[in-house]
Amino acid sequence: MVTSSAVFNELAGVFVGIGIGGAVIAVLCALIALFALIRGSEGIVGGAVAGWIVGTLLSAAAVFAHNWLPVLVSGIALVAALTVGGVVRGILSGRLARPAAAVRTVEATVPAKPAKPVVVDSPRQPAFEVPRAAFESR
Repeated sequence: MVTSSAVFNELAGVFVGIGIGGAVIAVLCALIALFALIRGSEGIVGGAVAGWIVGTLLSAAAVFAHNWLPVLVSGIALVAALTVGGVVRGILSGRLARPAAAVRTVEATVPAKPAKPVVVDSPRQPAFEVPRAAFESR
Protein backbone atom coordinates (compact mmCIF):
# COMPACT_ATOMS: atom_id res chain seq x y z
CA MET A 1 0.00 0.00 0.00
CA VAL A 2 1.29 3.46 -0.96
CA THR A 3 0.92 6.26 1.56
CA SER A 4 -0.16 9.74 0.65
CA SER A 5 3.23 11.21 1.54
CA ALA A 6 4.95 8.85 -0.89
CA VAL A 7 2.54 9.93 -3.65
CA PHE A 8 3.13 13.57 -2.73
CA ASN A 9 6.91 13.14 -2.94
CA GLU A 10 6.61 11.51 -6.37
CA LEU A 11 4.30 14.25 -7.65
CA ALA A 12 6.48 17.00 -6.17
CA GLY A 13 9.29 16.08 -8.55
CA VAL A 14 6.90 16.22 -11.49
CA PHE A 15 5.42 19.55 -10.40
CA VAL A 16 8.84 21.14 -9.95
CA GLY A 17 9.87 19.96 -13.42
CA ILE A 18 6.70 21.43 -14.95
CA GLY A 19 7.27 24.65 -12.99
CA ILE A 20 10.84 25.04 -14.22
CA GLY A 21 9.76 24.37 -17.80
CA GLY A 22 7.03 26.99 -17.48
CA ALA A 23 9.50 29.49 -16.07
CA VAL A 24 11.79 28.93 -19.04
CA ILE A 25 8.87 29.55 -21.42
CA ALA A 26 7.91 32.68 -19.49
CA VAL A 27 11.44 34.09 -19.57
CA LEU A 28 11.76 33.44 -23.31
CA CYS A 29 8.44 35.16 -23.96
CA ALA A 30 9.54 38.08 -21.78
CA LEU A 31 12.70 38.44 -23.87
CA ILE A 32 10.62 38.41 -27.06
CA ALA A 33 8.40 41.11 -25.54
CA LEU A 34 11.50 43.14 -24.65
CA PHE A 35 12.89 43.17 -28.19
CA ALA A 36 9.47 43.70 -29.76
CA LEU A 37 8.82 46.65 -27.44
CA ILE A 38 12.15 48.19 -28.40
CA ARG A 39 11.26 47.84 -32.08
CA GLY A 40 7.76 49.21 -31.53
CA SER A 41 5.82 46.10 -32.57
CA GLU A 42 2.80 46.23 -30.29
CA GLY A 43 1.17 43.14 -31.77
CA ILE A 44 4.19 40.98 -31.12
CA VAL A 45 4.42 42.36 -27.58
CA GLY A 46 0.83 41.29 -26.99
CA GLY A 47 1.50 37.80 -28.34
CA ALA A 48 4.61 37.46 -26.24
CA VAL A 49 2.77 38.53 -23.11
CA ALA A 50 0.08 35.95 -23.88
CA GLY A 51 2.79 33.30 -24.12
CA TRP A 52 4.26 34.61 -20.87
CA ILE A 53 0.91 34.10 -19.17
CA VAL A 54 0.87 30.45 -20.24
CA GLY A 55 4.45 29.97 -19.01
CA THR A 56 3.67 31.62 -15.70
CA LEU A 57 0.63 29.41 -15.18
CA LEU A 58 2.82 26.38 -15.83
CA SER A 59 5.44 27.68 -13.43
CA ALA A 60 2.76 27.92 -10.76
CA ALA A 61 2.69 24.10 -10.69
CA ALA A 62 5.88 24.20 -8.64
CA VAL A 63 3.98 25.91 -5.83
CA PHE A 64 2.33 22.57 -5.02
CA ALA A 65 5.79 21.35 -4.02
CA HIS A 66 6.37 24.54 -1.97
CA ASN A 67 8.83 25.90 -4.52
CA TRP A 68 8.04 29.53 -5.32
CA LEU A 69 11.21 30.31 -7.27
CA PRO A 70 9.87 29.57 -10.81
CA VAL A 71 6.86 31.83 -10.26
CA LEU A 72 9.05 34.64 -8.93
CA VAL A 73 11.47 34.33 -11.83
CA SER A 74 8.57 34.46 -14.30
CA GLY A 75 7.09 37.57 -12.73
CA ILE A 76 10.36 39.41 -12.40
CA ALA A 77 11.26 38.57 -16.01
CA LEU A 78 8.20 40.31 -17.46
CA VAL A 79 8.43 43.34 -15.19
CA ALA A 80 12.11 43.77 -16.08
CA ALA A 81 11.47 43.23 -19.81
CA LEU A 82 8.68 45.78 -20.00
CA THR A 83 10.59 48.33 -17.92
CA VAL A 84 13.87 48.03 -19.82
CA GLY A 85 12.07 47.85 -23.17
CA GLY A 86 10.09 51.00 -22.44
CA VAL A 87 13.15 52.92 -21.28
CA VAL A 88 15.26 51.87 -24.29
CA ARG A 89 12.36 52.64 -26.67
CA GLY A 90 12.04 56.10 -25.11
CA ILE A 91 15.75 56.77 -25.44
CA LEU A 92 15.85 55.61 -29.05
CA SER A 93 12.75 57.55 -30.08
CA GLY A 94 14.17 60.65 -28.38
CA ARG A 95 17.35 60.41 -30.44
CA LEU A 96 15.48 59.86 -33.68
CA ALA A 97 12.99 62.69 -33.12
CA ARG A 98 15.58 65.47 -32.92
CA PRO A 99 16.92 65.31 -36.50
CA ALA A 100 13.40 64.97 -37.86
CA ALA A 101 12.41 68.26 -36.19
CA ALA A 102 15.41 69.99 -37.79
CA VAL A 103 14.37 68.73 -41.22
CA ARG A 104 10.83 70.02 -40.71
CA THR A 105 12.06 73.54 -39.92
CA VAL A 106 14.12 73.60 -43.11
CA GLU A 107 11.14 72.47 -45.15
CA ALA A 108 8.98 75.15 -43.57
CA THR A 109 11.33 77.94 -44.72
CA VAL A 110 11.20 76.88 -48.39
CA PRO A 111 8.58 78.98 -50.23
CA ALA A 112 5.63 77.01 -51.54
CA LYS A 113 4.74 76.93 -55.23
CA PRO A 114 1.85 79.15 -56.23
CA ALA A 115 -1.44 77.29 -56.26
CA LYS A 116 -3.39 76.82 -59.46
CA PRO A 117 -6.76 78.56 -59.59
CA VAL A 118 -9.72 76.31 -58.91
CA VAL A 119 -12.36 76.23 -61.64
CA VAL A 120 -15.85 75.23 -60.56
CA ASP A 121 -17.98 73.67 -63.28
CA SER A 122 -21.72 73.76 -63.27
CA PRO A 123 -23.35 70.62 -61.88
CA ARG A 124 -23.60 67.84 -64.42
CA GLN A 125 -26.90 66.50 -65.61
CA PRO A 126 -27.44 62.75 -65.57
CA ALA A 127 -27.07 61.02 -68.94
CA PHE A 128 -30.43 59.31 -68.62
CA GLU A 129 -33.54 60.56 -66.88
CA VAL A 130 -36.44 58.37 -65.84
CA PRO A 131 -39.76 59.88 -66.87
CA ARG A 132 -41.95 61.03 -63.98
CA ALA A 133 -44.83 58.98 -65.31
CA ALA A 134 -43.00 55.80 -64.26
CA PHE A 135 -43.31 56.82 -60.61
CA GLU A 136 -46.92 57.96 -60.69
CA SER A 137 -49.59 55.48 -59.69
CA ARG A 138 -52.34 54.67 -62.19
